[in-house]
Amino acid sequence: MMPKEEQEVTVLGGPHHPAPMTSTVISIPRDTPVRDHVVWSLINTVILNVCCLGFIAFAYSIKSRDRKMVGDVIGAQSYASTSRWLNIIATVVTIILTVVFIIVYSAAIVTLFQRLSQ
Repeated sequence: MMPKEEQEVTVLGGPHHPAPMTSTVISIPRDTPVRDHVVWSLINTVILNVCCLGFIAFAYSIKSRDRKMVGDVIGAQSYASTSRWLNIIATVVTIILTVVFIIVYSAAIVTLFQRLSQ
């Protein structure tokens, strides 16, 4: 059994005008957003500035923002990608160093308490 919509189409038939069907294509340019990672770079610069990677990432973020303002999307994406990787490296290295520092500090405290208790 055919659905009601298909029955109505078969009963009504096709279009009754002799003009050929035309279509209009509207191409809308995609505004590709380029994330420049300025906030992340600023946080890495102020708080997590390991080996100045945060500052270098901040410089690349600013360059990415400048390229985006000029309209150079490819250049902005290139600088943003470099900034992203520098931020990732700075964040991971800082996390690793923080964990190592906590472990070493805890071991030193435990050793100190063991020596004091003897």
